[in-house]
Amino acid sequence: MAQDDPPDNSDKSTEWAELRTDLAEDRNIMAMERTFAGWMRTAFAAIGIGLGFKAVFGAFDPPWLAKAIATVFILAGAWLAITAQKRACRTLERLETHKFEAISTPNFRVLAYSVAAGSVLLIAGLWILNDGAIAP
Repeated sequence: MAQDDPPDNSDKSTEWAELRTDLAEDRNIMAMERTFAGWMRTAFAAIGIGLGFKAVFGAFDPPWLAKAIATVFILAGAWLAITAQKRACRTLERLETHKFEAISTPNFRVLAYSVAAGSVLLIAGLWILNDGAIAP
């Protein structure tokens, strides 16, 4: 009997339906993981836009305006990472794996909170550092 074959019981159609349902649930988990990865890419893009804005418009007048706009984008990236993690964890709580092992929930948290912490450090560096030196 192959791995995907249902166990031998009297009602084959019920067994096949249960197997298809189990496999569909596994596909939903994999789709959720791909969606999480997409949201994390969007978070990194927002952070990159913030850095790019500050780099391109660094000599903006007033000088704090470029930093403020960059900060908004970087904070948006941090928020996206945390939100994606929370949604992924809620989805994993509702679903159960059958044929494969899903990524553990703490890995989602570690990645999301690392991105958020990095964003906060980046914002601090953006406001505190002035041409590579601590601002006066």
